Amino acid sequence: MDTEKSRMSDSRLAEAAHSQFARHETFAPRFGWLHKAYMQVKDNPEAFLADDAPVLLGVGKNMVHAMRYWSRAFKLTRELRGSEDSGSRAMYSYPTWEARWLLDENGADPYLEEPGSLWLLHWWLLSSRPGWKSWTPSWYVAFHLAPFSRFTAADLTQLIVRHVNLSYGEGPVEASIAKDVDCITKMYVPARRKDGAPGALEDLLACPFRDLGLLEQVGQRGSAEWQFTSGTRTSLQARIIAYACLDYAARTTRHGSSISLARLANEAGSPGRAFRVREPVIAAALERVAGDHPELQIVEAVGQRSLAFSDDPFELAWDILDEQYDKVRKRPDFPSREKWGRMYPQLAEAEKRELKQQDPQLPLNDEENA
Repeated sequence: MDTEKSRMSDSRLAEAAHSQFARHETFAPRFGWLHKAYMQVKDNPEAFLADDAPVLLGVGKNMVHAMRYWSRAFKLTRELRGSEDSGSRAMYSYPTWEARWLLDENGADPYLEEPGSLWLLHWWLLSSRPGWKSWTPSWYVAFHLAPFSRFTAADLTQLIVRHVNLSYGEGPVEASIAKDVDCITKMYVPARRKDGAPGALEDLLACPFRDLGLLEQVGQRGSAEWQFTSGTRTSLQARIIAYACLDYAARTTRHGSSISLARLANEAGSPGRAFRVREPVIAAALERVAGDHPELQIVEAVGQRSLAFSDDPFELAWDILDEQYDKVRKRPDFPSREKWGRMYPQLAEAEKRELKQQDPQLPLNDEENA
């Protein structure tokens, strides 16, 4: 009974993330990978599967697998298995509308030169909604479910193992989770030179997400520890925070018209947890953005401050994000979501099959795609 109750009381990870571990081949995402991957898959869904993929992408074979993983993890591709009629049951990759918006040559920031783009991708990596769950459960635990801010690799590994055992019917071997933990630190912790100074520019080129400053190494040699940083996030713009808050509200408030700032700052899955910022930072960013958007308002009732919105929070989130990048959606020939969906109907099919996995009662038109 106690085991069953504990399983039921902590299903947050299974609801938020797919059970997928160590698919990154030990590589954190490198500078230029996501743009290269997008440019290939938009014309060829078999790009990652081709014999000459290492040549096309300019990387080693294991890095091809890592590029494919990170493209999907950042929600820049969806994957769908080929049909029996096609003669192949391989998993093909299709670019999402978000990838087109961000990474196309006339998109928002194809080479990720704006620091806000890295924060945006970090949010997409961790965020979750039905049919669009996270592919990085270890990252989700580290940022959203960990009760500590300072940890060793063994601490975080054991915490993830515990959540996996409570959330999934069958989990990976512990060694796979340990590889994820190692990759998390590689991804977010700047390397240090022998003299203890931060790493050079080459370090950021190897993994640009280190520039976010979310994690730092604090342990001595031989007993490494890491901790999540706090304080001012100078590269995290107000519109990126507002986008994430409204995106989160759209996923969690259903038909509501407001969400408390406490939830936005502290709830598992929230922007506050993902960005490691506190409620006053979120409030200041929202107040700044609300000054230009009458659809947004910070209200206070019974000692609690909330973000109120009079329009669809999802659409409002994208209006605000688009402003940050000079209104990409207004550019000539930029496709609407609907037009992009007609160009890549496999995206809707992949989403439908993911929803089917979550709710077996949903119908499918054809044979189940595992």
